[in-house]
Amino acid sequence: MAELRKTALYDRHLALGAKLVPFSGWEMPVQYEGILAEHHAVRTAAGLFDVSHMGRVEISGPDAVAFANHVTVNDVERLKPYRSQYTLACRTDGGVIDDFLVYRMPDRLLVVPNAGNREKDLDWFRSHAVAYNVEIRDLSQESMLIALQGPRSEQILDPLAEAELDSLMFQGFVETRVGGIDARVFRTGYTGEDGFEIWYPAEHAAELWDLLLESGTSGGLKPCGLGARDTLRLEAGLALYGHEIDESINPIEAGLGWTVKLKKPDFIGRDALLGVRREGVKRKLVGLKLLERGIPRQGYEILHDQVPVGRVVSGAISPTLGLGIGTGFVPAELAEPGTDLAIGIRGRHITAEVVKLPFYAGSRK
Repeated sequence: MAELRKTALYDRHLALGAKLVPFSGWEMPVQYEGILAEHHAVRTAAGLFDVSHMGRVEISGPDAVAFANHVTVNDVERLKPYRSQYTLACRTDGGVIDDFLVYRMPDRLLVVPNAGNREKDLDWFRSHAVAYNVEIRDLSQESMLIALQGPRSEQILDPLAEAELDSLMFQGFVETRVGGIDARVFRTGYTGEDGFEIWYPAEHAAELWDLLLESGTSGGLKPCGLGARDTLRLEAGLALYGHEIDESINPIEAGLGWTVKLKKPDFIGRDALLGVRREGVKRKLVGLKLLERGIPRQGYEILHDQVPVGRVVSGAISPTLGLGIGTGFVPAELAEPGTDLAIGIRGRHITAEVVKLPFYAGSRK
């Protein structure tokens, strides 16, 4: 078995008492104080996450935008400098290769692939770059990515940042200095709350992490692990690769049809997705709210009138709502909010209801 990789903040995680677990080839903190405490900190104050296991890729050259427009479903041409967009890369049959944010700079693009897909994405990008005048660079080793999330994020980051953060809108970003360290500050996140993701040089990994914790401790900031990150993103109705999306799932059935810009002249997967849009989908991703006590874990059966109709792809007890929530794919005719279903949990059929996503709307600016 290959040795697990560690981010440059590994020693800080140990010092803070983190419980470390394998995740997509990395040894990452799943929790520090505890998932519930960390989840509530992000919902009410702020949390700080090491997300440097995710990739950091730069696409430059005269054809950078044209290339990105060809290999993703959203419209990069319409993206203004210092703005970002959520998008997907799809196979020719419409299956999702990965989901990520694309950030447009005046002379290049930045892409943040999922940790487990970084090498796959790089290989796929390079295999389609032959006809384009572009350079694709993996900057993951030389940089860090940390996420400061929660309603108090701005007041914690503002004293350290030279840029004016109040005017920075959701999905915008700025190149500035934070605590004297050169950084790109993105107003993005994966929790449903207001917050920032900060890309900065790896040689300053611990320095900036420490500065943020020092700035935010009095305001309730806590270091947070991947456990809270997952319950936060689930409440916010955000997809996780390998659960709500993968190569066997297309964006339209996953509720991500809004990212697919079929008016673009050409992109990989366009013909297949045009067909899906025209013919409709047979199954849809839905939110599921349990009406009885239980946890709808991944893989559990979804039933309608005692008949299995699908499986849960993500599930947990919602720390905010105090009940079982999940997502899963069901036949399109059963996807309307209010539809009565059941989840098979330990030999029992636990009643559930289809609900509109997200389960919880946070403080996102």
